[in-house]
Amino acid sequence: MEIQDLVSAEAVIAKLNASSKKQLLQELSKRAATLTGLAEREIFDTLLERERLGTTGVGNGIAIPHGKLPGLDGIVGMFARLDKPIDYDAIDDQPVDLVFLLLAPECAGADHLKALARISRLLRDRTTCEKIRGADTTDALYVLLTEENANSQAA
Repeated sequence: MEIQDLVSAEAVIAKLNASSKKQLLQELSKRAATLTGLAEREIFDTLLERERLGTTGVGNGIAIPHGKLPGLDGIVGMFARLDKPIDYDAIDDQPVDLVFLLLAPECAGADHLKALARISRLLRDRTTCEKIRGADTTDALYVLLTEENANSQAA
């Protein structure tokens, strides 16, 4: 599973403004609703429910909020770089500035886990994250997300 299979250029946000975890999840839900045609509230509730199980702030300034939703045709991803890092209750207590949202159909099963693993592998690479943090535009972010993926596959 490749990153370009999970996120389109239209689903990359170069400068998202959010001052809290809740506001971030609300903004992502609103934008995901536009991408998926699902109700914003349904997406938000699913993300909140998942956060109650344990934080999706995985450390090093990265969060991967995710959830499964009925009525979704396939796995949908969205990437956002925040204007300013926010408190996210991450496992390392560090603020978060890179967020990869992942939504999957209820029946996704192993595909959902494979997608999470792929995103995690990409964002564990410190060099990739440094480049992402230095990119100014949505287009540049999309290229970094997808090219780094191709480079890591070739290595």
